[in-house]
Amino acid sequence: MNIQHIPQIKHTDSGNFFVLAGPCAIEGEEMALRIAERLVGITDKLQIPYVFKGSFKKANRSRIDSFSGIGDEKALKILQKVSETFGVPTVTDIHTNEDAAMAAAYVDVLQIPAFLVRQTDLVVAAAKTGKVVNLKKGQFMSPESMKHAVQKVLDCQNENVMVTDRGTMFGYQDMIVDYRGIPTMQQYATTVLDVTHSLQQPNQTAGVTGGRPDMIETVAKAGIAVGVDGIFIETHFDPANAKSDGANMLHLDYFEALMTKLVAIRQTINQF
Repeated sequence: MNIQHIPQIKHTDSGNFFVLAGPCAIEGEEMALRIAERLVGITDKLQIPYVFKGSFKKANRSRIDSFSGIGDEKALKILQKVSETFGVPTVTDIHTNEDAAMAAAYVDVLQIPAFLVRQTDLVVAAAKTGKVVNLKKGQFMSPESMKHAVQKVLDCQNENVMVTDRGTMFGYQDMIVDYRGIPTMQQYATTVLDVTHSLQQPNQTAGVTGGRPDMIETVAKAGIAVGVDGIFIETHFDPANAKSDGANMLHLDYFEALMTKLVAIRQTINQF
């Protein structure tokens, strides 16, 4: 997939990686616009192609009392407002076949969560909207097996597909990134590294997912060094009080410094 096929995406001739970044979940209009404004300013400054990320609904929570959303249409309209206000594309997760057409009316990229990437009907529903489809690699899947998920999208006459590595289960409560998988998956599709979800520590006894945000820079640098096409990062101005995945998010105040380092690494890599 050529990222130029993502509507409104900028800086595609900069030689940089592209970034999907934003909060885990849309908690409200003010927070979404506040985060988007910072991220758009930083990525414009560094000439990084940028897609705003935010889940309109969180259907895969550990506990039934965990935050799942502010309302589907309300959250999707906020994503649409972010796009219209800042002139950037948006991406959101979908969890059911019905979500595909609904979300496609508001966003530019439909994302299939890792736990659901083998659900053929869901992948096909996303592909048939004609939108760009981002397939998260299942924590339980090999890089090689993602070829078949990509093919499902291609078989629907939709060539706008990318895959995102978000770590592989390492025991019961940890993830590990196998960087050998990046060039493998690049044989099938544009490939993204989800830095923050790769640092999750799931299945905690408290029912709240843990994480290692102190390792975000390390994992991101390694991904850029091995030539990943894009980086996925969840970020928030107050991770400790974020309603979803706060334990593994990057604080918004650290985003520019990290991107600056990653751009420098990419510029070096481009020389070889």
